[in-house]
Amino acid sequence: MLVLTIDHVPGHRVERILGEVVGATVVPDNPYVDGVKGLDGVVDTRADSVIRTREEAVADLVARAAALGANVVVGMRFDHRTIKGGYNELCAYGTAMVVRPERSAGG
Repeated sequence: MLVLTIDHVPGHRVERILGEVVGATVVPDNPYVDGVKGLDGVVDTRADSVIRTREEAVADLVARAAALGANVVVGMRFDHRTIKGGYNELCAYGTAMVVRPERSAGG
């Protein structure tokens, strides 16, 4: 599934707009609050944790869009908030759509 930060899909026409979709993940402020990670000697860096968190939010977004029958999400953005108890929520959101390639002049 395409996930785009732009608001249209070049060369495609919109068949249906399915609406807003939101994917989210929640992570602790302290990465060690849920136990020590990487006991095999590999310790996640802060950057690795941020990237993984973003990937999880986008994967959730894609799953929710697919469940609606979408083949693209446009206008994808990230947002975050702090949740009481030492956790952060990261959301990926956008508009789920069904698009089809435009017909060429010859076909």
